[in-house]
Amino acid sequence: MAMAKSVVGRRFRLEFSGHKFERKGTRFLTEVRAGLATFFAMAYIISVNAGIVSQTGGTCVCTSTTDPLCKDDPQYLQCVQEINLDLVTGTAAISAISSFAMGLFANMPIALAPGMGINAYFSYQVVGFHGEGSVSYQLALTAVFVEGLIFVGLTLLGIRQWLARSLPASLKIAGGAGIGLYLALIGLTYEAGIGAITGGTADPLQLAGCVPELRDADTGICIGGKMRNPTMWLGIFCGGLFTAFLMMYRVKGALCFGILLVSIISWPRNTAVTAFPNTELGNLSFDYFKKVVSFRPLKHVLAVQDWHIGGAQTKDFMVALMTFLYVDILDCTGTLYSMARFCGVIDEDTQDFEGSAVAYLVDASSISIGSLLGIPPVTAYIESGAGVSEGGATGMTACVTGLCFFISLLFGPIFANIPSWATGCTLMLVGAMMTRAAVDINWRYIGDSVPAFLTMAIMPFTYSIAYGLIVLVTSTFRLHGLEY
Repeated sequence: MAMAKSVVGRRFRLEFSGHKFERKGTRFLTEVRAGLATFFAMAYIISVNAGIVSQTGGTCVCTSTTDPLCKDDPQYLQCVQEINLDLVTGTAAISAISSFAMGLFANMPIALAPGMGINAYFSYQVVGFHGEGSVSYQLALTAVFVEGLIFVGLTLLGIRQWLARSLPASLKIAGGAGIGLYLALIGLTYEAGIGAITGGTADPLQLAGCVPELRDADTGICIGGKMRNPTMWLGIFCGGLFTAFLMMYRVKGALCFGILLVSIISWPRNTAVTAFPNTELGNLSFDYFKKVVSFRPLKHVLAVQDWHIGGAQTKDFMVALMTFLYVDILDCTGTLYSMARFCGVIDEDTQDFEGSAVAYLVDASSISIGSLLGIPPVTAYIESGAGVSEGGATGMTACVTGLCFFISLLFGPIFANIPSWATGCTLMLVGAMMTRAAVDINWRYIGDSVPAFLTMAIMPFTYSIAYGLIVLVTSTFRLHGLEY
């Protein structure tokens, strides 16, 4: 009661605060518990996002003449490790800033962080593995920064809300489901997953799961020992099945527990599943890991935008920018609306919620701020539902989540050394959660089902969210245009 009547209680409109529009049933301790639940449900993003985005090589420069991607260049790989450390800090920082701002200014129990799916598109399609894509890391961050500014303008003009309401439901669902399948494919690969599949020659994909010594240096194809890599099985059983079991029983933070279990097993040295092999890079990683508590400043990714947009990269820059815009309009706007409905604050007459403009502005500005920290687009997280389920109904929930992300900045050595096989199954489970919305597509109507299916198939098979969205929009308007 005392906390409710305080300045904090009135700011967040807790029950008994005396505020004209206080929210019934809200309590200080309930909001704190809800904020903790949200953090544990989405803390996996710190290591997963850093692991995915660091695959681009960031600002590292490959100078090898014999290995164009510097897959085995010790100096380059050490630089990539430095980028990963920076991205752990950047991910935690922008998650803290954006979540706290959402709670403080919009008074919504919704946390924000770098978006899953769009970060994979940024890393593997736009920039590419070790920078082999069509756009440099620095220029891609410029596209993200510009996207955030455009979002601010769209929000102030009310266009963003109008676009989200105008798009057919099946279009919005198909895009999310396709991204879910795309994430599942990434979770099965070597670089950011458990290594169960690899690219083939006669076949597009081949079964993998062999130890590094049995992989072809050029193609990555296993020359023997398929499905015998102990790290793969550790990821499947402890990171996949164990996590899925916890999710079945609605354990809060199930994804984090799975990642933590695999990581704890992988951290001891001189084992078959160690994350710290006896190499120069492994020794450097282990030395940093032993610090446990250490703040890592941003050394390589802070405000590295490249504003030389003209030239050969202009077309690819615009494609990336438009894809970021489209995905975020669907993803973040849809998530914000869904969470607002879950909280019970949607006005059934206007189909809007209190503070929606402020919430959209916080999201848009967070995208631009995140790009300055070297991070792909930030979005609202559906995991916020964990906090709402715990009774969170005000911005205090998001503020507590933001404070938890802020504290995690001190534990960079832990988050930076979570192995890829610990997060691979997490990507697949997140993909499963995103794909389950496909049941709401109108499969009985060809005008909706064909574009939806094509989108869901093309995103993972072409390894590109952009191509999937292009097919989605093109096929939808072609089919519906023929009706008239």
